[in-house]
Amino acid sequence: MPLSFLIFFGILFVLVCMLRAARIGALVAFLAAGVLSGPFGLNLFEMNQTWQLLGDMGILFLWFNIGLEINMSRLWNMRKTIFGLGASQVLTVAVMLFPVLFGVTRWSVLGCLMVALILAMSSTSEDLQLLSDRNELNTNVGNQSFSILLFQDLLSIPILAMLPVFAGKSFNFGATAIDVVVLSLLLVVSVVIVGRFILNPLLKRVIKLKSKEALLLTVMLNIVVWATVLDMMGLPVGLGAFLAGMLMSETIYRHQISAEISPYSMLFLAFFFIALGMGLNVPLLIEKWNYILIGLCGLVFVKFMALFMVSRVRGMLVPDAVFMALILSQGGEFGLLMLQTMKTAGINAIPLTSSEVLTAIIILSIMTTPVLLAVYDFMRRHGWIFASYRPRSLDRSGLEITPAVVILGFGRVGQIVAKLMQEHGISYVAVDMDVNAVVRGREQDYNVVFGNCKNGEVLRNFGLHPRKTSAVIVALDNAETAKDAVLTVKTIAPRVKIFARARNLADCKVLRKHGVDDALPETIETAFSLGTDVLQHMKFSDVKIHSVLEQLRSDNYAALDPNARTSE
Repeated sequence: MPLSFLIFFGILFVLVCMLRAARIGALVAFLAAGVLSGPFGLNLFEMNQTWQLLGDMGILFLWFNIGLEINMSRLWNMRKTIFGLGASQVLTVAVMLFPVLFGVTRWSVLGCLMVALILAMSSTSEDLQLLSDRNELNTNVGNQSFSILLFQDLLSIPILAMLPVFAGKSFNFGATAIDVVVLSLLLVVSVVIVGRFILNPLLKRVIKLKSKEALLLTVMLNIVVWATVLDMMGLPVGLGAFLAGMLMSETIYRHQISAEISPYSMLFLAFFFIALGMGLNVPLLIEKWNYILIGLCGLVFVKFMALFMVSRVRGMLVPDAVFMALILSQGGEFGLLMLQTMKTAGINAIPLTSSEVLTAIIILSIMTTPVLLAVYDFMRRHGWIFASYRPRSLDRSGLEITPAVVILGFGRVGQIVAKLMQEHGISYVAVDMDVNAVVRGREQDYNVVFGNCKNGEVLRNFGLHPRKTSAVIVALDNAETAKDAVLTVKTIAPRVKIFARARNLADCKVLRKHGVDDALPETIETAFSLGTDVLQHMKFSDVKIHSVLEQLRSDNYAALDPNARTSE
C-alpha cells in the first residue's frame, strides 16, 4: 500500500507541474491521475465506496463555499438571470441536440429527449472551481455563468422526477408539482427558524471555545445535516450544502469560516475529480474511439454555439459570450448520475453500450474544458483575439467598499482609532477574534467583523489590498499575535504603512524589526500624558514640555531604554 501511494502522488505531482507549466488547470491533472491510477490504468486503487464518499464530500464543500458568497439578498437580485438566462441556455441546447440525436441514433423519442436534457447540464464543480481559480466569480461573466449553473441544478429536480416517464411508467405531474411547492415552503420556513434560533447561538458558543476543531466540525455538521434533509426530500444534496453556506453567509463569522474550510474544500474536490477519472472505461474508449471522438466534438460544438447565441441575444459582449460558451461547453456530473441511476434501476431508455459511450464523452468533455481555456488564454496573450479586453467586475456600489484603513484588534485602542476614522469620514474595517467585542461594536455602529488577524485569507476577504489599502493599524495586546499579524500583512501588501501599539520598548523593537513603520509603547505614552498634566499643573510652559517630550521620543525612546544605555 505505501508503494501504491508513493506512485500515485508521484504521478499527481508530475502531472500538476507539467499542466500548470502549460497554463492548464490542476483539475485535468486530477482527472488524468485518476485514469492512470484506476482499475483501467495501473490499478493502484480500486474504485470503491471510499473514493465515492470522498468525491461526494468534495462537491458538498464546493457548494458550501459558493453559498458563503451568495447571501439571500444577492440570490433574490439574481432571480431574473437565473430563470431567464439559465432556462434559455438549457432549452436552446436541448432543442439543438434533440434532432441530432434522433437522426443519428435508433433511440426512442423519450430516450433522445432525456439525453438532450442531461447533456444540456454542465459540470458545476469544474466550472465554479475554474472561475474561482481565475478570480472571475465576481465578474459579470462569472455571475452569469453561476446563474446558469444554479438553474441547471434546480432543473435536476424535475428531471429526476421524470425518470418514471423514461422507464415507460405512469407519471402524475400535478401531484409532483404540489409536492415540490409544499416541500419548498417547508424548507424556507425551516431555514428562517434554524438560522435565527439555532445556528447563530450555536456558532457564538462554539467561537467562544477558541477551538479550530470545534468550528470545523460545526461547519461540517451543518453541511451534512442540510444535505441529508434535502436528500430525504428528494432534492440534490449539493443544494443542501449550498443552503448551509447561505445560512452562514448571514452571520458575522462568514469570512473566518471560509478561510478555515478552504483547504479541506480543495482536498476533497481533488478526490472527486480523481474518482471521476477512475471511472473512465479506457478499454471502451479504445474500442469505440471514433464514436466517442465524434460525440465529444459534437457536444462541445453544439453547446458552444447554443451558449454563444443565447448570450449575444441577451446583450453580452462578444468576449464575454465566447468565454462563457467555452467554460460551460462540457457535460456534467448530473448526466453521469442519471446514466448510473438508469443502469442500476434497470431503466432501458437507451442501450447499455450507448450509456457507456455517453459516460466516456461526458468525462472527456470535462477534461477538455481547461485545455480549451488554456488555448483561449494563449490566443489572447498573443493578441490574436480580444487582446485589449478585460472582464468587467460586478457593480457593487453601495454594497461593499474597499476600506482605506484596516484595524487589527478592537480593544480600547482599536475602538478609539475606529472612532477617529469615523469622525474624519475615512473608510475602515476592524477585525477581532473576540466575539463579544465584535457584537458590542456592531451594536454601536462600528464596522467591526469577526476574524483571525493572522489569517491571510481572512484579511484579503475583508479588503486588505496591496494598492488600495492606505494603512494598517495593529492594535493587538499580545506581542506574538501582533508580530504574526504584521508578517501576514507584509505578505499580502509589502508596501502598506503599518502603525502598531505595543506594551513596552522591547515589543516596539520587535515590531519594527518585522516591518512596522511606527510603533508606540502604550506604557511610556501613558506616562508622558500623566507627566504632561503634572508639568502643566506646575505652570511649566507648553514649549518647554513639548521640547522635553520630543527629546525623549527621538531615536525611538533610546534615552529611556536601559539596554540602549548599556550598549553605549
